Amino acid sequence: MTGALPDGADRRRAAYRFGHRAEWLALAALMLKGYWPIGRRVSVAGGEIDLVVRRWNTVVFVEVKARAKRDDAREAIDGAKRRRFSRAVRAWIGRNAWCAGATFRADAVFVGHWAWPAHVERVFTIEGL
Repeated sequence: MTGALPDGADRRRAAYRFGHRAEWLALAALMLKGYWPIGRRVSVAGGEIDLVVRRWNTVVFVEVKARAKRDDAREAIDGAKRRRFSRAVRAWIGRNAWCAGATFRADAVFVGHWAWPAHVERVFTIEGL
């Protein structure tokens, strides 16, 4: 059987590719600001962390949100997402003893079509730290 995928599958595939590009663009923007990458799409027991970067003695856990309009991306981090993200961060810290003396922070990078990524520091408090 040949032919195009159904519209829903096409949209999911396009959204997945857009998300990957957004993460690379977010990482590039952070590196231009002096952050060093530690991990990308880090899977831990608590969930997934889009980017883990470091600047001096601060380890930053980054949630990347990509939407057609960058302002729409800002609304995508709700309470449930914060809890999952915090759980994943705690699991990551537990697996990485080298960062025991570091400062931790949760940031977000919001990406929209045809707009430079917006980096927001301390977008929320990491629960349980």
